[in-house]
Amino acid sequence: MLKHRLFSPLRRHLMEPLDALRSGTPFLNYWKELERTQYLPEAALRRVQWERLTDLLAYVWDNNEFYRERMEQAGLTPETVTSPEEFRKIPVLSKECIRQNTLAMISRGYDVGSLMKFKTGGSTGKSLEIYLTEECSERRNACARRHDRWAGWNPGEPIGAVWGNPELPLDMKSRLKDWFLSPVIYLDTMSVTEASVRAFAAEWKQVQPTLLYGHAHSIFVLAEFVRELGLSSITPKGILSTSMMLMPHERRTIESVFGIKVTDRYGCEEVSLIASECEKHEGMHLNIEHLYIEFLREDGSPASPGEPGTIVVTDLMNRAMPFIRYRVEDVGVPSDRKCRCGRGLPLMESVTGRVADFLIKKDGSRVAGISLIENTLTKMPGIVQMQIVQESMDSLVVRVVPGAEFKDSTQCGLRDYLAELFGSGTAVEVSIVDAIAPEASGKYRFSICRISQ
Repeated sequence: MLKHRLFSPLRRHLMEPLDALRSGTPFLNYWKELERTQYLPEAALRRVQWERLTDLLAYVWDNNEFYRERMEQAGLTPETVTSPEEFRKIPVLSKECIRQNTLAMISRGYDVGSLMKFKTGGSTGKSLEIYLTEECSERRNACARRHDRWAGWNPGEPIGAVWGNPELPLDMKSRLKDWFLSPVIYLDTMSVTEASVRAFAAEWKQVQPTLLYGHAHSIFVLAEFVRELGLSSITPKGILSTSMMLMPHERRTIESVFGIKVTDRYGCEEVSLIASECEKHEGMHLNIEHLYIEFLREDGSPASPGEPGTIVVTDLMNRAMPFIRYRVEDVGVPSDRKCRCGRGLPLMESVTGRVADFLIKKDGSRVAGISLIENTLTKMPGIVQMQIVQESMDSLVVRVVPGAEFKDSTQCGLRDYLAELFGSGTAVEVSIVDAIAPEASGKYRFSICRISQ
């Protein structure tokens, strides 16, 4: 264990800089710049953000026919966008619009074959194809590192990841590189069992990671195993929760089991990191150096501080395939509070729900799936895990992993609650299961709407 603690500074101060010099990557320079800018006054950061936004609009006007047409249809030119009010005239970009115009969104001068490409799946199960340059990817990675450090981790220290389908190094060269630069051990969320958790705990004792990182719900599942099995070897300095909404009861369990605060982080694959808690845990700092972030009411006007609003994001870094006014299908609460940490990055209070995971009542109104979970999972005794699937306007399937306190009355209460909420004639099937499998990505989905919206 001593050698692992001694090796971390060598990775940070010697091996990583040498590797960056050898490969020619500017990643470390990007990261160091972000470490500096986070403490600039908010007004200075806002000026940088607006300059980058107006530069992006000038760029797409000259080099991206898709966005030029959208600006022209709104009666705009780069010169006329002099305020957020003018900027909001550009139409909001939906997932469906991206699917229909993927290649048309690529800027002039970029060869699709030379760009980094990946797919991301939405709540409908239909993937988006995303293209970006290696430079944009490195800037995203640099930003993620800055926010990793807020959880208490330092570069070079091992990480314990609770993640699905981890990409493990296969050959000796790759394994050595990972060890010398950034060792990571994994608990694969595609198969979390007592045996796999015990194996993870044993490996943790050997490698001594300082950061526990993973999907919010997956870390919660691990915490429950650790408590039930009485394991004591998993002792992180920091816990970083990402990829999905961290439920209040999950946060309480994780923090109780491991004895430290959870650092919650929010983002999406399309635009990367959007916001993150810092060590003060007083809200989530917005990544305004890389993104222009809006919180909008249903009529398109800005939400006030403390008021939930649909999150719309403009990526200021990706010029190969720009995302301008992209509706990420989440709802967040903006804030006008200041964090005691002293950073100039403004705060959002929280992410309150997934727009794509809203369920639909017969009268056309929508019900936040995450709120349904809070009103059932956290209030009805004996429900360990739960997932609600809306197959049609008239039917719901509720998968429940029961606990020791689960009774027939719990099942009846759950069925009655949902039938009353969604209206008479709604068939509610409660399915008792041993476990709820994650998606192929390793993430769990609390609610799934299969009605076309």
